[in-house]
Amino acid sequence: MKKDMEESTSKLNRISKTTNFTFNVIFIILSLICILPVVFVFMISITSENSLARYGYQFIPKEISAASYIFLWNEIHTILKALGISVLVTVVGTVLGVALTTTMGYVLSRSNYKLNGFLTYLVFIPMIFNGGMISSYVINTNLLGLKDSIWALILPLMVSSFNVIICKTFFRTTIPDSIIESAKIDGASQLNIFTRIVVPISKPVFATIGLFLCFGYWNDWFQSSLYINNANLLSLQALLNNIQKNIQFLANNPSAGLSLQQYKNLMPKEGARMAIAIVIIAPIACAYPFFQKYFISGLTIGAVKG
Repeated sequence: MKKDMEESTSKLNRISKTTNFTFNVIFIILSLICILPVVFVFMISITSENSLARYGYQFIPKEISAASYIFLWNEIHTILKALGISVLVTVVGTVLGVALTTTMGYVLSRSNYKLNGFLTYLVFIPMIFNGGMISSYVINTNLLGLKDSIWALILPLMVSSFNVIICKTFFRTTIPDSIIESAKIDGASQLNIFTRIVVPISKPVFATIGLFLCFGYWNDWFQSSLYINNANLLSLQALLNNIQKNIQFLANNPSAGLSLQQYKNLMPKEGARMAIAIVIIAPIACAYPFFQKYFISGLTIGAVKG
């Protein structure tokens, strides 16, 4: 009887070969949609400028050239400076953001906290609407004085309502109240409870929020366009954005001892755009597969109702 039930259940859960083949085809197509644009950008970056001018963008270059990457290597000081800013902003912003987001989420997850309802609404409202870009700009520049400061790239992205809600939901559904009450009876403070009990069993949500913040900081260029005029504080993404808008950004800062006109003539315009895009994509693309499971867990955490 038991064996018959198992066989019946197995048949119900079994996927037909046609369905399995259809799913495989769909996933292959979706994968190609994600991968092919990156490959296409790389092919353009190794295409000679003459070939681009004559034949346009092609998936298989007629003339291969490393001039774009040689050009970026000659601008290594500018690239490394922007890369250093990106790394600094990403590391500092992620560490501070994880600390603030998780502590806020933990506080809001405690139902006996007196201001729980008020602070929950205060966190939830910005998910629906906010004061707008102008008000944020005025506060960050005039009130906080963040113009042309490294903190202008860190503070505006440090805490988001979405991440706080994810942490609140995780702590409420994962951390039993009995554990917290037992620690209180033993005389533990709230800080000790959080650092010694909550943190060790909440690594998935810490990793998830950290990855969300890391990718957000790494890919951000908008904060630089708003608050940064100093070229020494431009991130790698902002540098790419400037090149995309005006390829003469680097040409106006020649470093090889050439005249400005000679420098412009030697510079691979289209290829340089694509080459620096590859430079930006490569680190995050290599890191993502190792942390994909945390992104999935982050999405499922947000879907749990507590």
